[in-house]
Amino acid sequence: MSVPDTSRSRESFEQARVLFPGGVNSPVRAFGDVGSTPVFLHRGSGAIVQDIDGNEFIDFLGSGGPMLQGHGFKPVIDAIQTQAKAGIGFGAPSLAESHLAKTVIDRVPSVEKVRFVNSGTEATMSAVRLARGYTGRQRLLKFDGCFHGHVDSLLVTAGSGVMTLGLPGSPGVPEPLAGLTHSARFNDRQAVGEIFSEFGESLACVIVEPIAGNMGCVLPKPGFLQRLRDLCTEFGALLIFDEVMTGFRVHPGGAQAAYGVTPDLTTLGKVIGGGLPVGAFGGRAEIMDRIAPSGPIYQSGTQAGNPVAMRAGLALVDSLDDKFYSTLQQRTWEWTEGLRTTASRHGVPLVVSESCGMFGIFFTELASVESYADVVQCNAGKYAKFFHGMLDNGVYLPPSAYESGFVSGAHGPEHIASAIRCADEVMRSMA
Repeated sequence: MSVPDTSRSRESFEQARVLFPGGVNSPVRAFGDVGSTPVFLHRGSGAIVQDIDGNEFIDFLGSGGPMLQGHGFKPVIDAIQTQAKAGIGFGAPSLAESHLAKTVIDRVPSVEKVRFVNSGTEATMSAVRLARGYTGRQRLLKFDGCFHGHVDSLLVTAGSGVMTLGLPGSPGVPEPLAGLTHSARFNDRQAVGEIFSEFGESLACVIVEPIAGNMGCVLPKPGFLQRLRDLCTEFGALLIFDEVMTGFRVHPGGAQAAYGVTPDLTTLGKVIGGGLPVGAFGGRAEIMDRIAPSGPIYQSGTQAGNPVAMRAGLALVDSLDDKFYSTLQQRTWEWTEGLRTTASRHGVPLVVSESCGMFGIFFTELASVESYADVVQCNAGKYAKFFHGMLDNGVYLPPSAYESGFVSGAHGPEHIASAIRCADEVMRSMA
């Protein structure tokens, strides 16, 4: 295929740079990691998105994960329209909150009570505050390359945009606060044990993406998550699973159900709003009851539990049955196995990881990618070349080597086959 015309997108980005820092409202969108300027999307239907120049792409970004049923999913659109006609927000309790809360509690093993917020960042921020207030401790443990939103305490060796921009953390984070955050290598049980040996009595919590999705898609090694559970139980720290990305995507009960490890607190986002801005944190009732107004730990949000987002999320989650997950797993495997086969045929060193509906693409000679240290050894330049080759052939991948890609229920065999054919053309040129 010829290179698509993106002149309107380039012109719009120049105008946006006058309006927004870096021209965007979230750093990765700037396409800086792939060495170009972004395409401006304005329409989506199923597995296809269209830019303002009229180019169409098979979408493997899915708005960063929440489009589990693809774009324009009718039950979600109907729910949004129905609720919008009734009222877009009240700043007061509504039945929609309770209906979605009951669904979350019924499906996610760790959640007995839940509090809705407006973003994943709010969810992780609130969960960490709750853990500190509940335990009376200040220190926390996170993992290199895991991104939990732009929370001061968690912007230490973080993934996502921080990796994309090559930043070790962020100016504006007070050193004393950063000093209370310990960071260990993901999948390194020995390193975690050493930190607990030294600081275990003062650790309020361990926060982890059970499947690390913000340094690509990095899966936990067998026994790693259970080791975290055991250490937290032994030392009285709370275990927080950040399932903003994995919740309802990799399993009906999230990664915790898939791996059989139950945390004390869980953060959710993306999917539970049906694609609208939303987040949540929840856990054991005795912990959650320490949140105001039933307890002394303060957290609030004027638009938390917005009825439009609640109705949209409920419509999406209600559509996710066993058949959906088995089909999604199959489509994900077809796509990732197609990439592996294609890369092998052309002699391109490649590691592809996947879980149900998630995948990571790593150009590397390594046999596997298991940590941030492995990820940063991968060839981001090759990813950029692959990204642009795929974009030119009508396939939209994450615009960073350090972001997960997503498959949706709208991706049919024809979309997967077409994308693999495109990958074959691109990898042939890279060999």
